Amino acid sequence: MCGRYATTRARQELLDEFQVQVDAAGGEIQPDYNVAPTKQVPAVLSRRPKDAPEDEEAVRQLRTLRWGLVPSWAKDLSIGSRMINARVETVHEKPSYRRAFARRRCLLPADGYFEWYALEDSDDPADGEKKAKRKPRKQPFFIRPKDGGVMAMAGLYELWKPRDEEDADWLWTCTVITTDAPDDLGRIHDRMPMIVRPDQWDAWLDPELTDPDGVRRLLVPAMAGTMDAYPVSKAVNSVKNNGPELIEPSSDGDSSDNHSGALF
Repeated sequence: MCGRYATTRARQELLDEFQVQVDAAGGEIQPDYNVAPTKQVPAVLSRRPKDAPEDEEAVRQLRTLRWGLVPSWAKDLSIGSRMINARVETVHEKPSYRRAFARRRCLLPADGYFEWYALEDSDDPADGEKKAKRKPRKQPFFIRPKDGGVMAMAGLYELWKPRDEEDADWLWTCTVITTDAPDDLGRIHDRMPMIVRPDQWDAWLDPELTDPDGVRRLLVPAMAGTMDAYPVSKAVNSVKNNGPELIEPSSDGDSSDNHSGALF
C-alpha cells in the first residue's frame, strides 16, 4: 500500500454503521479524498472509559487518530511517518506493533485506497538512454469494494507523549495492517489493506482477546473479484488536492483502454 486512501463517510453514518456507543471524535469529521500520512483519520475502537475500574466493560468509540503509529517508547513522533503500514505476516512479533496487536486494535473506515501502476514505455532502442535517465511514469488507480460498502481496514493504535512533558496531552496514532493482494489487484501493487469482515468486528475490537493466534485467525485476505480498480486523475499525486473528483474515473491520456485493459 503506497500510503493514500479516501474516507468520506459522515459522522452519523459512521456512528450507525459501526454501532458506536461513545462519540469521542470531537470537532467535525470532514470528507477526505486524499488521506496521507500524519493526517487525522476517523477510527473505531473499544476501550474502557477513562478512569473506569478494570472490571468495567470496554465501550465502542469513534475517535480521530494520527496516521503513522508512534510506539509508546519512541523518543519523538517523527518515527510515525515510517510506520503507516504493518505487515500481517509479522505484525504480531515486531516490537513496534506486538503490544498494540494484542490489546489496541481498531477499524479504519475507508471508501477505497490508491495505488500507482508503472506504465510501460516505448520499446524503441533510440529511447533507451532517455528512459534510463527518467523515472517510470505511473498511473494512479482507485481501488474500492464493488458493492460500494465501507472498507473496515484492520488497524492498530497507540498512545504517546514526550517523556519530558508530563503535562502534555496524549497523542493517539494508528497504522494500517496490509496483506498480499489477490491476483486481480496484485498486477497494480502486490500489497493491499487488510479488511475486517463485519461479522468479525466485535472480536477484532475486543481488548480482552489478547492471544496472538486467536487474533490472527480473524484476518482473512480479500477474495479475488470483490474489488473494483480504475485509473484516476494524477491530481491525487499532490496532497494539496482534495475533492470528489480525485476518485472519479480518469479521462486523460494515461487511462486509455490500452492500460486499463492490460490489467483487467
